[in-house]
Amino acid sequence: MSITQAIIAHMTAMTIALLIDRIIGDPENWPHPVRWFGKWIYWIDSRLNKGAGRRFKGLLLVISMAVLAGVVPFLFLHALYGVHFIAGVLVEGVMIATTISTRSLSEAAYKVQKPLQLGDMEKARYEVSMIVGRDTDRLSEGEIARATVETVAENTSDGITAPLFYAFIGGGALAFFYRAINTCDSMVGYKNDRYFLFGYFSAKTDDVLNYIPSRLTAVVMTAVNVAKSQYSLGHVTSLIKRDAKKHPSPNSGYGESAVAALLGIQLGGLNTYKGIESNRAKMGEPLIPLQAGHIEQAVFIMKRTVYATWLLYLLLGGVISAITYTWS
Repeated sequence: MSITQAIIAHMTAMTIALLIDRIIGDPENWPHPVRWFGKWIYWIDSRLNKGAGRRFKGLLLVISMAVLAGVVPFLFLHALYGVHFIAGVLVEGVMIATTISTRSLSEAAYKVQKPLQLGDMEKARYEVSMIVGRDTDRLSEGEIARATVETVAENTSDGITAPLFYAFIGGGALAFFYRAINTCDSMVGYKNDRYFLFGYFSAKTDDVLNYIPSRLTAVVMTAVNVAKSQYSLGHVTSLIKRDAKKHPSPNSGYGESAVAALLGIQLGGLNTYKGIESNRAKMGEPLIPLQAGHIEQAVFIMKRTVYATWLLYLLLGGVISAITYTWS
C-alpha cells in the first residue's frame, strides 16, 4: 500500500473501531486479546520469575509480546490487505476495537455512581472495588467518587486515546502491541519484592509508550472541555503544569490533573492497600466537594476527549494524505 492508502485504511479502521466499541463494548463472554495477553503473561511469570537474572527474564517477556502482539498481527494484516483492501480494513477495525474501552469504562463508572446516588454505600463500595486496587470497605461518598473519577481520568489515555494514537501511526498491529505492553505493566509492573526486577522492562516500556499520548490527551482534554468548565483556560493549564509531575507515574498525572482542574475538585490523597496506607500527591484544588455527580461529569470529559482525538487524527490524516498525494 502507498502512504495515502495506509492512512485511509487506518483512519477507516479507527472509525469502525469506535463504532464497534460504542455499540457493543467488551461483552464479558466474548474472546478478547487482553485475556489472551494475560494468560501468556501469567504463564511466563510462573516459569521465569524465579532464580537469578530476573530482570533479563522480564525483558524476554517484553520481547515475546513484541513478537506475538506486534509482529504477528502486522504480518497477518499485511497478508490480508494483499488479498482484499476492504477485508483488511474491517479486520483491522475489529482489532483496534479490542484495544479501546470507552463503553466499558463508562459502564463501570456508572455502576458505581448509581448506587452511590441512591445512598446504597455497600453496593457502591463493591462496584468501585471492581475497578480499583485500594481498600474500599470503609470509603465515604467523596472517597468512592474520587476513586472512580481517578480511574476514568487515568484510563482515558491508557485505555482509549493511547491505543488510538498507535493505531493512527501504525494501525491495528501497533495498537495491539501497545495494549499488550500496557497489560504487562498492569500485571507485573510493580515495585515490590516479586516484580521489582522481573517487571522492570514492562514498566519502563509502558512509560515510554505512554509519554506522548498522556500529554497529548491532557492537551485535547483541556481544549475541548474548558468551555464546559467553570474555570478559565489559564487556571486549568496552570494546575496541570503544577500537579501532573507529582504523580508517582510519569504519565498518569496528566489526565488526573486535567480532570481535577476542569471540575474544580481535588484528586489524590490517602489510600490504603491491604491495610497499608499510601499517601498520593494531590491533584487540583478542592473548590467543590467530591460527590457522585462528578463521576458522570468525568465520563462526559472522557467521551469529549476521545471523539475530539479521533477528529484530530482524521484531520491530520487528511493533511498528510493531501501532501503525499501532491508530492507523488
